Amino acid sequence: MSPTFVAPDQVIEALQWRYATKSFDPNRKIPAETWAAIEQSLVLTPSSFGMQPWKFFVVTHDGIRQQLLEHSWKQRQVVDASHLVILAIKKDVDEEEVDRYMHSTAEVRQAPLESLEGFGKVIKGFLANPQMNVNEWAAKQVYIALGQLMAAAALMGVDACPMEGFVPPKYDEVLGLTEKGYASVLVCPLGYRAADDKYATTPKVRYPLSEMVEHID
Repeated sequence: MSPTFVAPDQVIEALQWRYATKSFDPNRKIPAETWAAIEQSLVLTPSSFGMQPWKFFVVTHDGIRQQLLEHSWKQRQVVDASHLVILAIKKDVDEEEVDRYMHSTAEVRQAPLESLEGFGKVIKGFLANPQMNVNEWAAKQVYIALGQLMAAAALMGVDACPMEGFVPPKYDEVLGLTEKGYASVLVCPLGYRAADDKYATTPKVRYPLSEMVEHID
């Protein structure tokens, strides 16, 4: 079955429409079907080697979100948005994780595990490089997921606010991420803009395409 693609002008309209929402309507919730698609967009995010060194924690519990507000520079998006996503890295990705990925690849693609041995060695060599900070590498992958999350949300008419303004160690403590082997990197509340959010109609400040995109033919 062929997918139904979005027209180019619809993509641009959605990206023009989106903005970093400062004020969410606390009474509007994202429908279950829409939210399920948003979660799938996270799962489908590409990553280096396809390793997916991350996990996405969705927080809807009001009490926990109130605790997180204390460590979010009092930014109310954390408690007012319909859903709160914490994008976290899997800490210290190692050879065991590579082997797990190789087994998963062999199963999904119905390929002999031995045929992936060379690929696995390449990844292990990359991670073992003494100049490589594995957690920094993983954090870069999380930013790819954030971009996909916001674009997918915008195409479905859902607002989002990417946030680095929080205290990761405190988030990790409240959510018990350290014990699970993860560390928070980014936060993204999602929901629907409040009617009085002045930033919704504030013009975007972007340098012209001619300055930002250079063609090398």
